[in-house]
Amino acid sequence: MPRTSYIYVPAPSKENLEIGLNAGLWGWRSSALDRAGARNVVQSLLEGDFLILGHRGPNSRVAPGGWANAVLQRVVVAQISRPLFQATDLVWPDDTYPERIGIDVLDEEINVTGASLGADAMEALRLSANKQGAAVVTAGVSSVASLVTELPPVRDQREPAGDLDHDGDTNAVAQVLIRREQQKLRRALIGSRTTTTCGFCGRTFPSRLIRAAHIKRRSQATRQERLNMSNVIPACLMGCDELFEHGYIYVEGDGTIAASLSSSATSDLKQIAEALVGRTVGDFGTHRAEFFRWHREHAINTGT
Repeated sequence: MPRTSYIYVPAPSKENLEIGLNAGLWGWRSSALDRAGARNVVQSLLEGDFLILGHRGPNSRVAPGGWANAVLQRVVVAQISRPLFQATDLVWPDDTYPERIGIDVLDEEINVTGASLGADAMEALRLSANKQGAAVVTAGVSSVASLVTELPPVRDQREPAGDLDHDGDTNAVAQVLIRREQQKLRRALIGSRTTTTCGFCGRTFPSRLIRAAHIKRRSQATRQERLNMSNVIPACLMGCDELFEHGYIYVEGDGTIAASLSSSATSDLKQIAEALVGRTVGDFGTHRAEFFRWHREHAINTGT
C-alpha cells in the first residue's frame, strides 16, 4: 500500500516551491538529511507513494495538535515519480539541494482547512515545519482520501462523467485527483456554456458531450504543459476524442487534419476518419502547433 509523506514549505520558499513543482522535483541540502534520521525517512519513499506539500500555515511553535483547525494557504498533492537520488545541476537559484526526489503533481488547492486534510496530516505538517522541512511519513493514504472527500466539487452536469485521460494513473485516489485537475481545465475551456463546438469536426453539441482533451498526453507533459490551455482542445464524444486520443487522426503543421494508416483497419473506421481529413482544427495557431507536433511524433497509431 502506498504511504504518504508530508513536507512543510515556509512562506520565504514560495519561489523555490514553484520552481520545484514546474521541474517535477523536490530537494534538500545534504546537511538537512544528515540530522535525526531524516535521510532514512526520505530513502524509504518509493515510486507511487504520495507527497503532501503544505505552504504558508500559522506559527508551528504550538503544542501537538495545535494545527488541527489551522488553514494552509496552499496544499499540493503529488506522487513520488523517482525515489531519492543525487544531482548537482542548477534548479533552484539559492542553493543546489542535491538530495532530490522526482514528483508528479496531481492537484493543487488553496485555503485548505485542518478539517479537510485531517488532524494527523496537519500534525505531520506542523512537525515538518519544526524540522526545517524534513519529511514526515505515515502509513496509508487516508489524509489524501480525506482531502478528496472534503474538497468542494468542480464538476457540473454539463461535464462527461468519465472526463479522464486514457493513460491516467491506475491508483484510485490518484485518478480522482487527476480528474479534478482536468475538471478545472474544462471549466476554464468551456465555462458555463450549455453547448460547445468540437475542435476537430466543427459540430456543436451539448457541452456534456465534449471533453477537454490534452493534445500532448498528460502522462508525458510537464506541470506547466498540463495547465497550459493551449494544450487543451474541445473534442466531442461522438468519435473525435477517441480518434485523436488513439492516433487514428492527427494534425499537420498547417493545422489540417490527416488520417493515420491504421485508420484503414476497417472500412467503417476509414470512412469516419476520412470525413475529417482536410478540415482545419478550430483555434489552430502557433500557440498549439508544438503540442500537435508532439502528437504527430508520439501518438499516431501505426497499427503495429
